[in-house]
Amino acid sequence: MNNKSNNHSLKALLIAGGKGFRLKSSAIPKPLIKIAGMPILERQIELLKRYNISDIYILTGYLGDQIKDYFQDGRQFGVSIKYSQEKFPLGTSGCVKLLDAQLRDAPFFVIYGDLVLNINIDKLFAYHVANLGDATIVVHPNNHPYDSDIVEMDDDFNVSALYTKDKKPQFYSNLVSAAVYMLNPIVLDYIHENKPSDFVRDVFINMLRDNKKIVGYKTIEYIKDVGTIDRFNKVEQDILDGKVYDENIDKLHPAIFLDRDGTIIKHINQLHKPSDLELYPDAPAAIKLINNSNFLVFIATNQSVVARNLCNIETVHLINKKLQTLLGDQGAYLDDIFFCPHHPDKGFPEENPAYKINCNCRKPKDGMIRNAMNLYNIDIASSWFIGDSTIDIKTGKDSGMSTILLQTGLSGKDNTYDVTPDYQFNNLTDAVNFIIESSKKYKELSDKLYDMIKDKNRIFVIAIGGLSRSGKSTFARFLCDDLLSKGINTKVIKLDNWLLSKDQRTDSMTVRERYRYDDIKKDIRLLLEGAEISMSIYDPYNQNIRDTVPFSLEDRDCIIIEGVLSLDIKYLVELADVKIYVSLDEEVRRRRYFDFYRWKDISEDEIELLYDRREIDETQIVIDSMKFADIIINNHEWGNSIINFNDSKPDYNREL
Repeated sequence: MNNKSNNHSLKALLIAGGKGFRLKSSAIPKPLIKIAGMPILERQIELLKRYNISDIYILTGYLGDQIKDYFQDGRQFGVSIKYSQEKFPLGTSGCVKLLDAQLRDAPFFVIYGDLVLNINIDKLFAYHVANLGDATIVVHPNNHPYDSDIVEMDDDFNVSALYTKDKKPQFYSNLVSAAVYMLNPIVLDYIHENKPSDFVRDVFINMLRDNKKIVGYKTIEYIKDVGTIDRFNKVEQDILDGKVYDENIDKLHPAIFLDRDGTIIKHINQLHKPSDLELYPDAPAAIKLINNSNFLVFIATNQSVVARNLCNIETVHLINKKLQTLLGDQGAYLDDIFFCPHHPDKGFPEENPAYKINCNCRKPKDGMIRNAMNLYNIDIASSWFIGDSTIDIKTGKDSGMSTILLQTGLSGKDNTYDVTPDYQFNNLTDAVNFIIESSKKYKELSDKLYDMIKDKNRIFVIAIGGLSRSGKSTFARFLCDDLLSKGINTKVIKLDNWLLSKDQRTDSMTVRERYRYDDIKKDIRLLLEGAEISMSIYDPYNQNIRDTVPFSLEDRDCIIIEGVLSLDIKYLVELADVKIYVSLDEEVRRRRYFDFYRWKDISEDEIELLYDRREIDETQIVIDSMKFADIIINNHEWGNSIINFNDSKPDYNREL
């Protein structure tokens, strides 16, 4: 990266007095420890040089001579380096006071020596100048806020409070001081000579007491300390994986937007008390999986409780702080939280009229999404919206994202909008595992199928079978979307559309009798001959045919026939160019099965009875059909999909 910077005169201070005891490396100072083959301090100097900052001071302490011997005057690194050696430990700010005379003429930049980072220093400096702050603290969320210094900011990004590692309120924002500062010389007046002190604990807190202006610079760029062995190993892997360089504000970032109530926390109508907030048990692990991926994660939530005057803005902030605290305790974090306090309907005596407006931020309007895009450089086409209501799905679709409806919270039963999600999952864990993990394997298989389809001059047929709730519908939808993106005009045909309605079934029917086999064969044959049929549309919630629509395969390159019996119907097995069976660990499939029928508002006893009946008349038939598959996808709970090619499948006619 070549940056045209105006920071030629900006002095940079690298605080490099740390010992490496926690990293079990007492023989060399911590900033000189090599990570991915290069000393931590050298990586920082490379970053400064990239932004044309060449006037560098290294503030040394423990074994400082080793640092001086390595970098010398900096010429071999293309910079100018001077040194300041403390005679006894002076802390993160006390050592800076030794350079008082050299720092009085202009703002200066401070980085702690145990950080690996990749930030746009030009933007940070411009932000500092524009906000007229006496000090700018770079802040970000991290996965261990409980042992970090916390920065609280108001809506204008002015720092309103600071909490040190050992003194925090019950609930707090996950906004951690990143140990990167842009400072004006006035800061030096708050540092005592020859006295140990800390920037957060002593200097900044005293500046706030005197009403000095401190602003926060919130960023999602890569800034991590390597103070422990676990963190060191994680950062080293991030360097090797390219994650350090990808997490830069100048790059487009994919994101996952989450609704709050009913998605991350249990749904309570008009929740307005912190005491009522309860995390879904799986939420921290699911969000942590996002944190460890290349996706950012945001909340976008309507909070009309303010407009309804059930609580004020400060209470909504406190509720969100509780959420961040609970997540942080389990090593998960949100990159930002966006909420809309408004509601358009006026005329209620108890309302707060200031918030009863027709705003641009209330979902399904895209104000919160646009705000995130402007702040964080979001690649919206590669992003997702996950929620529990049709409002969430419409928000995602209208904004250009892929969408997932969860069967938690409202489960889409609000029926506010007539929209269909791209995917539907039982809970947040299943949704995130699909986005982060399973889709990678699915993409590899889709690429192979594309190579088989692209040169065919006829409709290519793929049949996908498997037990109920095994993930076959999800794979079919993914495959269809991916082939469409490659220019293959693809359509999914669901065999459930040939199911008898619930009122037409009897308890004595087998699964083969519940599906209209003859009609499946007749209709698909007509479609392939170019005819138009009247396609029934099955409603899984009410278990009946809700509509019929005209349907044809005009201009289709590929059709995907998906259903539990796709590989049991002789005609489809003989017809399909590729036959795929999707399986899932039975314990997980059973849980999904029960969750799905709970979504249908069926009682536990009825679900148990239905599951047992399926075991008798359906399960073995479907499992037996797996032997006709060309490809078997074995899904696992945590998104690990194993794809096997079946080279020993029998001939269908011989089997019959």
